[in-house]
Amino acid sequence: MGTHEVLNQVAPLEDYDLFAADPVLGAAVAREGGAWAADLLGEFGRTVGTAEAFRRAALANRNTPVLHTHDRIGHRIDEVEYHPAYHWFMETSVANGLHSLPFEHPAGEGGRVVRDALFTMISQVEAGHGCPISMTTSVVPALRAEPELSSVWEPHILTRHYDPRLAPIGDKRGVLLGMGMTEKQGGSDVRANTTVAEPSAEGHYLLTGHKWFTSAPMCDAFLVLAQAPGGLTCFLLPRVLPDGTRNSLRIQRLKDKLGNRSNASSEVEFERTVAHRVGDEGRGVPTIIEMVSHTRLDCVVGSVGLMRQAVTQAGWHVAHRAAFGSTLIDKPLMQNVLADLEIEVEVATLMMMRLSGAFDRAELDPAERAFQRLATPVAKYWVTKRCSETVREAMECLGGNGYVEDSILPRLFRESPVNAIWEGSGNVIALDVIRAISRTPDAADAFVAELELARGASAVLDRAIDRLAGELRDVEDPEGGARRLVEMMATTWGATLAVRHGDERLAAAYIASRIERDHGALFGTLGPGLDLAALARRAVPAT
Repeated sequence: MGTHEVLNQVAPLEDYDLFAADPVLGAAVAREGGAWAADLLGEFGRTVGTAEAFRRAALANRNTPVLHTHDRIGHRIDEVEYHPAYHWFMETSVANGLHSLPFEHPAGEGGRVVRDALFTMISQVEAGHGCPISMTTSVVPALRAEPELSSVWEPHILTRHYDPRLAPIGDKRGVLLGMGMTEKQGGSDVRANTTVAEPSAEGHYLLTGHKWFTSAPMCDAFLVLAQAPGGLTCFLLPRVLPDGTRNSLRIQRLKDKLGNRSNASSEVEFERTVAHRVGDEGRGVPTIIEMVSHTRLDCVVGSVGLMRQAVTQAGWHVAHRAAFGSTLIDKPLMQNVLADLEIEVEVATLMMMRLSGAFDRAELDPAERAFQRLATPVAKYWVTKRCSETVREAMECLGGNGYVEDSILPRLFRESPVNAIWEGSGNVIALDVIRAISRTPDAADAFVAELELARGASAVLDRAIDRLAGELRDVEDPEGGARRLVEMMATTWGATLAVRHGDERLAAAYIASRIERDHGALFGTLGPGLDLAALARRAVPAT
């Protein structure tokens, strides 16, 4: 008789429909104007939920990008080689319009909503390739500040063709755009940038300097900031010049990152590198700010994807693993942990989709634009930070199996901090909230009006809304207390969304734990009187 009989091991979660498995996402998409895309979303959910997609994701992250600075005979080429699995994800995302959908549909018709639902699903499987996708989407509004440039580049952006070749834009079937803002001496303080832009007789500029972080360096062009004679200015820097020669963008090295391994992040040097002005000289930050708003939303979207997959993996495992005489999901303490995790990810999903809807309607509705201005940094701060905590606790639900690389959990865990860092780390984002409150009073008014939509559903919540409204009218200690205020804004907003759009049991649990503070410092400390079994079961995907 053989000794190696496999018992009580949970089969991998694969070959399932990521969209059907997430009814909260589906309902939110329909509510925010994306019901027309149900078939597209379902097909995409089934495509990226296959065992083959998960296998390719693992390959793309194990076989990290390789920098080739020169060819074999000594020519400078500055090329990054990616594994074929990475290209599969890029092709899948581009073919489904993840870079272009918001601009393929008129404002208010759900293009952004559908795109973000697609983005959060594929981020569950492979997050790294989302970087160039996100940047391409986000660059378009900024590029429109220079109509002549936009007329050349935007038609190539808004195709569904993935064309990874380095070639002049006229020879490309489709293009992707990146950005390079950060310099080593300034970080988030972009006004401290030292890269110099010198006007040329030909009408373009020549850039000289160094960028500490430039992600996805094989993109076809980049938005960068540099010091022009008139001050800090935004530029479009093409990778290849119209005559087919390589622009003098020198990739010095690739960053060896904790996560986001499939995606290349690099240091680059500009040596009189050709670039074209976007917007007026000295208006670099205002020109770029619209792009930053979109990339911050994508940080939220990506984080929700990581949280959803981690909690789904935890739910799948505990629903099929037995210990001490019963299935783990039937254990009261495991129910408390899993219910707590599910509460977190469902409310984060509601935040994400509500914000996505605001982005979609902002051009038509000033109130939505004002709400978006404040809700974006609030969600970016809160959801991206909760992501790491959620993924870590979900990993523990799998025990040792969650800690080994055969599981997806280690990759999700390594990926989980990045969205809290990119596009402004916590302090930068919290201070942006304070700045929005002080400089754009209509944003604070719009945020409070959003909360008032839940008025009357809960006396506890009503008191929290009143308290927050008072805090927003009179912000004490605007810098030192910024994190405290943003947390209050996030949890109160989350509670109103749970009351308006969530499961009744979930809303009760969220208010009790996040508003009344009947909760410990860690997950799994929900108080008595809640339907933990039902909430925990919501984390188990239907396959």
